[in-house]
Amino acid sequence: MGWIRALRLYLALTGLLGVAYPLVVTLAAQWLFPHRANGSLIERDGKVIGSALVGQAWKRPEYFHGRPSAVDYAGDRSGAAQLAFSSPKFFQTVRQRVKWVSQENGASPQAKVPADLVTSSGSGLDPHISVEAALLQVPRIARVRRLLPEEVASLVRKHAEPPQFGILGQWRVNVLVLNLSLDELVHNGKGQQ
Repeated sequence: MGWIRALRLYLALTGLLGVAYPLVVTLAAQWLFPHRANGSLIERDGKVIGSALVGQAWKRPEYFHGRPSAVDYAGDRSGAAQLAFSSPKFFQTVRQRVKWVSQENGASPQAKVPADLVTSSGSGLDPHISVEAALLQVPRIARVRRLLPEEVASLVRKHAEPPQFGILGQWRVNVLVLNLSLDELVHNGKGQQ
């Protein structure tokens, strides 16, 4: 008779934890936070162009570039580079990226390059960069788009998000949102696209 009780307990827990709990959480998320629950998708002209939660590769010089990604921003295989800070390969990769970022943005070789432009995040999917990383790219973007650097810097500051809960992390900007706003600025008659 002990197995009947075990079977009842198994069925009750499976029904509660395997069906009822996920259903309640899903319905609550859809009701309270529908945009987030559906992936924080961003649409333009009726087409989904990305998610505010997942970074994208930005290569063209007229756009802000995000963090490097060890997984090429593939959401189905997120992960880090798996290199320790003491690894010679890690230092070589970072040095190459610092040199490339400095050259691309017209910064002096002695200029401080924010770490988030030369190191990948733990997930490889981080959609944000620090405000400092965005501001470093302002001269390049302004030059390529024929905008005033102050206009581009103002756009960065307008989209700056504070640390989570006011204490976790640093001021940051979402690269996709920032680039879309940059396109809007150009589309509304300033600079060239």
